[in-house]
Amino acid sequence: MSWSWALSDPSVLRVALGGLALVLLAMSLLWLVSLRLRDASVVDAFWGAGFTLLALFYAVTSDGVMARKVLLSSLTLVWGARLSVHILKRRRGQPEDPRYAAWHAAAGRGFWWSSYFSVFLLQGVLMWVISAPLLVGQASVTPARLTVLDALGAGVWAVGFLFEAVGDAQLRRFKADPANRGAVLQTGLWAYTRHPNYFGDSLVWWSYFLISLSVPGGVWTIFSPLLMTLLLLRVSGVSLLESELKKSKPGYTEYVDRTSAFFPWPPSRWRRDS
Repeated sequence: MSWSWALSDPSVLRVALGGLALVLLAMSLLWLVSLRLRDASVVDAFWGAGFTLLALFYAVTSDGVMARKVLLSSLTLVWGARLSVHILKRRRGQPEDPRYAAWHAAAGRGFWWSSYFSVFLLQGVLMWVISAPLLVGQASVTPARLTVLDALGAGVWAVGFLFEAVGDAQLRRFKADPANRGAVLQTGLWAYTRHPNYFGDSLVWWSYFLISLSVPGGVWTIFSPLLMTLLLLRVSGVSLLESELKKSKPGYTEYVDRTSAFFPWPPSRWRRDS
């Protein structure tokens, strides 16, 4: 059985299209909220929640194996809820994110309409595409039991979640100390990678792919973790953030010179001293 089963099986195709309709409806409602708040950056807080919504929808509406449904939907729920709550807390009381504010200023009065397509619907479609392992893993009726790949995926998820959650917590505590204003966090996980949270996020999606490998056709969902990793490295993550940090934080260039950008690795000065 290959990836074509998802396209030819009416029940799986119905679940997939239902997920697309659901996430686009949610994004449309969120767009209306953004108009009320005059803040398009509310979409960021829905990123984790949106995947949770899709995972739970796939679990409820598909005919797959219950154990794998529980595994995938639970892992996504924990990851997505933590991420959305983290972003909500970080954004509380803050003005519109500078990225969206710049688009807002450039588009003028037309931003309210253009943001619906270029921000909200675009992210909704991205969520749906990236959620492919969650769909395939939960929709397949074989194998009937969890496999070694399911266990391996859960283990990788735990490591990724740890990096993401602990990295975010360390950065939050660092920023909360007024003495660290303008300084660069270089301890904890941040001593080994400049972006432990992004690295952890990427691992989480590779874990979903590993779980989907346990079912027929799962290998074709590899585009999901590849796309997510690309987004984190080149689009909305590392590249975008570091271009700003190099300008705003003295000493960040030196931190870049000795610390791995993404994959955890001992700082270069430690390697020289060893």
